[in-house]
Amino acid sequence: MDAPQTGLPNHARGVYARWVKPVFDVAVGIVVAIVLSPIALVVAIAILVDDGRPVLFRQQRTGRDGSAFMINKFRSMPTGVGNIESAEAADLPVTRVGAFIRRFSLDEVPQLINVLNGSMSFVGPRPPLPSQVELIEIRRANGALALRPGLTGLAQLKGYDFMPTAEKALLDGEYARSISFTRDMSLLFLTVPYLLHPPPRY
Repeated sequence: MDAPQTGLPNHARGVYARWVKPVFDVAVGIVVAIVLSPIALVVAIAILVDDGRPVLFRQQRTGRDGSAFMINKFRSMPTGVGNIESAEAADLPVTRVGAFIRRFSLDEVPQLINVLNGSMSFVGPRPPLPSQVELIEIRRANGALALRPGLTGLAQLKGYDFMPTAEKALLDGEYARSISFTRDMSLLFLTVPYLLHPPPRY
């Protein structure tokens, strides 16, 4: 389903967003995947030893223009956990390895698969569950749905899980209106201290 063109920010349709950003994502994604592959292998083995299969947690999310895709993460919770928002998962158990990899955001490493297959970007709005209809529709109206979702982004760095839906969408729209190479590099730079000293995650 295509997003309506009304209100779609020019930046989201510009040369950088449509052509340069995807090439950057793939090129950098390949390098990062190679560098992190030894760590990913260790994490995968640790999950297998600690709690068995599957190693990956795969969940349907909503991507660019409302399209559906499967997000990839290292599994940090026991099997059988349903599709719930991360902010609602405070009371759910995590495995021993899961607690460690969440602390250092290592559970997010398999999302490089999504970056390389084009369903995600390094920087963009956080991919919502299909059930988050209000957030999706506000993003459709403010142009943020025209972007590929990201591993990091403006809203994510401001405590995404604990924000009201309208506030998340407001920041997503702000990013869509200001998307540029400089903006993305700034957000990636800010992500480094965020990963080193992250807020509580569930």
